[in-house]
Amino acid sequence: MDVILRKDIDKVGLRGEVVSVARGYARNFLFPRKLADVATPARVAELRKVDEHRAKHEAKTFEDAQAVAERLGQVELRFDVKAGPTGSLFGSVTSTDIADQLWEKHKIRVDRRKISTDTIKRIGRYQLPIELFQDVTVEVRALVVPEGGELPPEEELQAMEVAEQAEAAKAETPEKEELDLDALDAAAAAQDTEVSSSDELEPSGEDVAGELADDEFDRAVDSGSDK
Repeated sequence: MDVILRKDIDKVGLRGEVVSVARGYARNFLFPRKLADVATPARVAELRKVDEHRAKHEAKTFEDAQAVAERLGQVELRFDVKAGPTGSLFGSVTSTDIADQLWEKHKIRVDRRKISTDTIKRIGRYQLPIELFQDVTVEVRALVVPEGGELPPEEELQAMEVAEQAEAAKAETPEKEELDLDALDAAAAAQDTEVSSSDELEPSGEDVAGELADDEFDRAVDSGSDK
């Protein structure tokens, strides 16, 4: 069935796109989480009207693109987001968010698929490459700021990221130790089994000596009987 996405969804599509998905996926996942709406003719027509309006502000020629690039060179976007103590976002900033802010605050239309950046998941300062036209690319500055605060210096941002990586590595250590202990236990059990099997197959020195003594005793008894 066809749906209109309300948010960017990895491997499905971008917000505002009409995509075809399995009916069960839509009913059991997308609709309950308010990630999409049914693509009714009225909703699709409204989307097209919005796209046509924005398209009028998109660069149509090389010269248009150069003029837009000059404007964007002076722009600095700002995203105030919820973030944890180590700078990780409770959510993300996507290419759709970037394109929407360029339109809403600067009335500049860019193709969000031409914004060459991964989904942003940490606070920080970013340079966002945007292709406006063939052979015309511009980098737009962006600040991803913790909600209700300001960005710390770059050195502190790097220290926060290192601290988060160290914490993640520390969290993985107990699991690794547990796996190592399991491996040691398995090795010890295998060794015990091997020793037990060896004991059954090969008599010990004491067993051999005992058997020899028994043979000598039997011969002595037999000799006495003959006398």
